[in-house]
Amino acid sequence: MKQKDKIAIFDIDGTIFRKNLAFELIDELAWMGIFSKEVRKKLVSLYNNWLDHKGVYEDYRKALVALYGENIQGCRREEIIKASKKVVPFYKDRTYIFTNQLVKKLRRENYAIIAVSGSPIEIVEEYNRYLKFDEVFGTVYDFNKEGIYTGEIVFDPVLHKGHVAKQYLTQNEIGLKDSYGVGDTESDAKFLEIVDQPIAFNPNLNLKEIAEKNGWRIVVEKKDVIYEIK
Repeated sequence: MKQKDKIAIFDIDGTIFRKNLAFELIDELAWMGIFSKEVRKKLVSLYNNWLDHKGVYEDYRKALVALYGENIQGCRREEIIKASKKVVPFYKDRTYIFTNQLVKKLRRENYAIIAVSGSPIEIVEEYNRYLKFDEVFGTVYDFNKEGIYTGEIVFDPVLHKGHVAKQYLTQNEIGLKDSYGVGDTESDAKFLEIVDQPIAFNPNLNLKEIAEKNGWRIVVEKKDVIYEIK
């Protein structure tokens, strides 16, 4: 096969996946009894607060990260992987039409396709069994030699999405000519600003303002209708 010399960079939650992988993983861990029932109550409360416009999406995302981090300590890695294997097959087809079609197009054109997500790496990697991207990056939590999580974050890609993308480009000797990037929140701006074809997809207010300032494409998908904001 011809060497891939073009890159496409995607976020996952709210960009490819119509829900949030971290939310579904926390929910499953609570149902399995690995996290307490109280965690699920907090999870539902966070989600309802977001639906009721008590805070923006980024606040909701950060709260999910905090909730997961507070409860992962002492859990076994095999339990998280087991929960991920339950969640992903159930939700794998809940994807957006626009990004699904774009991925298919770019794959035909022999792009290297990667995803940079803030969700835990265990469920991101499990999701990639179906996405079949060239590489995926997620939040990495520290665990000891017995496979028990310490609660510490080793790597948070949300803080370094642009750096992660650039490192992948360097390691794989890929340039940015005709490159694509698709994201939905301001944390994605760091990789959107380096690509030739940045797309703010269903953006939150902060990313919408950044996209408008920089003249990026803004694409919205509502139900089964896809349209662009000029």
